[in-house]
Amino acid sequence: MSLWSRLLGGRDDADTGGNTTVEPVLHNGFRITPDPIREGSVHRIAAHIAKDIDGVSRSHHLIRADTMADRDEAMSASIAKARQMIDEQGDALFR
Repeated sequence: MSLWSRLLGGRDDADTGGNTTVEPVLHNGFRITPDPIREGSVHRIAAHIAKDIDGVSRSHHLIRADTMADRDEAMSASIAKARQMIDEQGDALFR
């Protein structure tokens, strides 16, 4: 990754553990794609939540303050937090 990319917030394969394509998890009609953000030696909980409503694709980017040392744990926690938000807010998540 180039110096300019790092300075401008770019991400490389190490940020995603080398896995750039993650299959979304379905929950109550929503698509959850976990996307933990690597920050040094930890991974911040983050995910994309999407749903098609009346033929329009809506999305929300979830970012939490919580961090975890292990990327796989951060992936699981990202899915769990997204499910919690969906259960609490439903379609209001996109307002």
